[in-house]
Amino acid sequence: MTPAAETASQRVRVVVSGRVQGVWYRGWTVDEARARGLDGWVRNRRDGSVEAVFQGAPARVAEMIAACRRGPSMARVMAVETHPHDDPVAPGFAQLPSA
Repeated sequence: MTPAAETASQRVRVVVSGRVQGVWYRGWTVDEARARGLDGWVRNRRDGSVEAVFQGAPARVAEMIAACRRGPSMARVMAVETHPHDDPVAPGFAQLPSA
């Protein structure tokens, strides 16, 4: 990776649907995002999906989105929607209350 690619930042919001609540998906997401050095957050949604925002180097964000398509072993991911996200995020990666 070139130095410019390492310093460039991308921010996306993803919505993951399927069997993704009650299977440690949020905790897994926190671990995976932190391991990749990403900023952002993850939370459950009332409709049964999981929503997350990832910010970091584009290659790391792409790796995280690919990982979300698999999820933790007990999850059954049916779809991962990706959307641009313009709102700033705090440094670090957090698990937020359900929305």
